[in-house]
Amino acid sequence: MESPHRPVILQVLPALDAGGIEQGTIEMADAIVRAGGTALVASAPGRLVPRLHHVGARHLPLDLRSKNPLTILANARRLARVIADHGVTLVHARSRAPGWSAALACRRSGVPLVTTWHGVYRENVPGKHRYNAVMASGRRVIAISAFIARRLAHDYGVGPDRLRLIPRGADTAWFDPDSVRGPRMQALAEQWGLPDDAAIIMLPGRITPWKGQALLLDALARMEAAGGCGRAWACVFVGPARARDRHGQALLRAVAAHPALHGRVHFAGHCADMPAAFALADIVVVPSLHPEPFGRVVVEAQAMARPVIVAAHGAAMETVTDGETGLTVPPGDAHALAVAIHHLLSMSPQDSAALGQAARANVLAHYTTAAMQHATLAVYDEVLGSALARHFAAGADLPDTTGSNHAE
Repeated sequence: MESPHRPVILQVLPALDAGGIEQGTIEMADAIVRAGGTALVASAPGRLVPRLHHVGARHLPLDLRSKNPLTILANARRLARVIADHGVTLVHARSRAPGWSAALACRRSGVPLVTTWHGVYRENVPGKHRYNAVMASGRRVIAISAFIARRLAHDYGVGPDRLRLIPRGADTAWFDPDSVRGPRMQALAEQWGLPDDAAIIMLPGRITPWKGQALLLDALARMEAAGGCGRAWACVFVGPARARDRHGQALLRAVAAHPALHGRVHFAGHCADMPAAFALADIVVVPSLHPEPFGRVVVEAQAMARPVIVAAHGAAMETVTDGETGLTVPPGDAHALAVAIHHLLSMSPQDSAALGQAARANVLAHYTTAAMQHATLAVYDEVLGSALARHFAAGADLPDTTGSNHAE
């Protein structure tokens, strides 16, 4: 059993594969260790387990993905044993099925629960509100954007005593345009077959309908039908697709149906070097058809000083100021998206660079990983009476900001 003077924080989630929840879990494990605590993560294994070990945390293989009530109960018993065996002082749940098991285990063990509401959970079937509500049941409930905080307060009755607003952030040392050298960019450009003289229009995200790939193709076809932008361009979709994915096949058919798109659209698949990918881009487009609960790639692209275009809903309305740090367009509006792309491609290099620099300055002021880590450790301290945030700040390069993570 760990020493009672050393906080032991257990994070629970479905699996340690690629994704925003998984990335945030590893970032917080790193912060816990750097602050002098012990970081444990219970989940099904995944490709990010080595990264978790690299930051000094321990992975406990436990498959918490099932929504079956009997399995949730069984997992609650397993988590209760984990809590007892490792002297866990606080559990942080990041997803609903693991959250139910964690809530039951914490109730049995008398250990406090903190939750983070990461998604835009739907309530389209009976009982879904109740199922979602576990993520609003923590001693503290973290919202990753003001958009999510408003929903938690309105739909789930989470009051200001428990609700904490902590935006996710970008690692601005990793996502730094000055740290990306030409060979990294050239390697990706050659791997993806990108032309040397074309403006690169990039959409980062999984190949799935709601991310808006089809909308972007429509917008590009409209732009060309209206006379083009006077520049050569290429579009690259950066993100994984499911095997034999019907949406991916539909996108290929859409490209084939528009002669103006032939040879100009590239499917890059998963990319392990997103800073270099963003550095290649002249424009980053995130035209999500549904509201993003936060939209990490928008912030990462801005951290790389890239001009961005986003759909004007969800948390994108917080991270992008239209005309100052990027452009916003009405959701699902291919014509407006075409106009915005044309506008950015027609800007002078100086104006484009100024927009990108304003975007990076905004990220440095409000959306860094270090600020997210510090604020989350402060939530742990609220519950435990510990000093993790102070110890972390002593060794972290944090922005000098004022204000509170309490949600309005």
